[in-house]
Amino acid sequence: MFSRVRSQQGLAAVGATLLGYAVMVLAGVLGLVVPYAVAAVVAVAGEVALAGRHTGTATLLDKAGLGEIFRRLVRDLSVVLLVVATVRPGVAGTVAVLLLPAALWTVAVATNAVTKVIDGRVDPPAYTRNIDLGALRRVPVPPAWARQLAGLRMPLLNVLLVPAAVVAAALDRVAPVVVTGLVTLAAGLLTAAVLALTALRGRGKAPGVLPAVHDWMARERPEVALYFAGPAKDVYQANMWLAPVEATGRRAVVLLRAADAFEQLADTRLPVICVPAGVDFMNLDLGSLRVALYAANVGANIHLLREPGVKHVFVGHGDSDKQASVNPYSKVYDEVWVAGPAGRERYARADVGVLDRDIVEVGRPQLAGVHTFGSGAADHRFTVLYAPTWEGWLDDDPYHTSLVLMGERIVSGLLTAADVRVIYKPHPLTGTRSPKARAVHERIVARIKAAGGETDPSSLDGAAHLLVTGRTPGLFDCFNVTDLLVSDVSSVVSDFVQSERPYVVANPAGLPEDEFRRQFPTARAAYLLSADCGELTKILDVTRAGDDPMTGARQELKEYLLGPAGSNPMDRFRDEIGRLCG
Repeated sequence: MFSRVRSQQGLAAVGATLLGYAVMVLAGVLGLVVPYAVAAVVAVAGEVALAGRHTGTATLLDKAGLGEIFRRLVRDLSVVLLVVATVRPGVAGTVAVLLLPAALWTVAVATNAVTKVIDGRVDPPAYTRNIDLGALRRVPVPPAWARQLAGLRMPLLNVLLVPAAVVAAALDRVAPVVVTGLVTLAAGLLTAAVLALTALRGRGKAPGVLPAVHDWMARERPEVALYFAGPAKDVYQANMWLAPVEATGRRAVVLLRAADAFEQLADTRLPVICVPAGVDFMNLDLGSLRVALYAANVGANIHLLREPGVKHVFVGHGDSDKQASVNPYSKVYDEVWVAGPAGRERYARADVGVLDRDIVEVGRPQLAGVHTFGSGAADHRFTVLYAPTWEGWLDDDPYHTSLVLMGERIVSGLLTAADVRVIYKPHPLTGTRSPKARAVHERIVARIKAAGGETDPSSLDGAAHLLVTGRTPGLFDCFNVTDLLVSDVSSVVSDFVQSERPYVVANPAGLPEDEFRRQFPTARAAYLLSADCGELTKILDVTRAGDDPMTGARQELKEYLLGPAGSNPMDRFRDEIGRLCG
């Protein structure tokens, strides 16, 4: 409801803004000062609303060709029209009224070009963490106020011409507009001068980051790389491999390609290098690398896959029964590492070109910290973790996540159950593609908050309901305080099986139980939940009583999904890295 109201308010702001500009032009042509002034107030108020509360709706104007630049040109045109129609200045006055706003636009375009030159020097071609690059040359940067005013934001100053035009019309004199135009132009010229001097001072002073990165690579000679070319919203896929790679004890480096992902990468002691430009990355000397681990299938992987002396291994970001776990792209790698026999069989069934001899079972080294059986003190509240997956890439798949069809019923049923604590941890991408999923997510968050839910990560071990919508606490930390998991067909289920505790898999499509378990092997030891959630109360009663009939099935499934009982997945991971490095 809130999103719908907000959208309606945004559309109203758009309508008011456009109407204001239309009336300003018409009133300017007709020389109507009062309607012009009223319309100007409406237009300015609309611009403030679009720049503040309704930035999303404002993008609709950009797509329609009515963006900020167009609207500012219309505003300046209305000023000229009003002054010419009411004051009727002579030739000199008319020329001044026409040229002064245009001159500021010319200066704005020039400063935009200069700013790009400065940014090209200031923004480093590479970013690093946990690496000593030595002393780098500093590049001069302009003052913050000049950066804020430069470029196509500068014509915003011409908004001062609007009240000046009203005053000019009231006094029947062109001077207020001419003086105001000279003042705004002077401000623009001052900004341009500061930027130009900064650009001249920085000429020939490239920061030298890339040469320093080259020197570090040649000196340290890393042999293992964790490579991730995705954006910040997907960086969780790389985060889950930081600790295992660090624990190998090998000379390792994290290679990233997006600056926003670099900023969001989790804490690690590994050296991290981010080189966004493809040409710069391909010019790195990667001759010391022996193994490259890929957490996701993205197009920019080709920039490292082209290295012939490296063993390229797809490790993914979690085994699951979803189609994404058997992407045909995976056949470009030398090896594909999976957790257990289930992953191997999944590729065989999919027949996407990944050969069986190229599949290696290494377990899930990330799960070393997930406790088996008990989740804490005996007197803790029975805790249920609801961790739905996101809506997925296919807009026409209504059953990819339980969130849209079942999420509110699941959470309501858990909140009304006696002495049950709810932890809600949605997928990081929830709501990024589906407005319905985003709306349901927001309603669930509101409902849990109304029931006393907290958002403080430090309250993970507490008794209150908990909303986990950020990076911390991590999923595996949530596992360790969970008695019962409710989730979808996803890698969350596969990983939770490590705990050997009971779990529920949603069946929103209403498939027959045998068929559902056949299609999705990770659900073989799960309690199934249909779309109406009618089984939820019985599942809670059985699992809370401690007499769980699925215990044996979960132990068997654990070996199928994650590998032999008693084997240490971190040791297996380390051994396989050693084999390829050797």
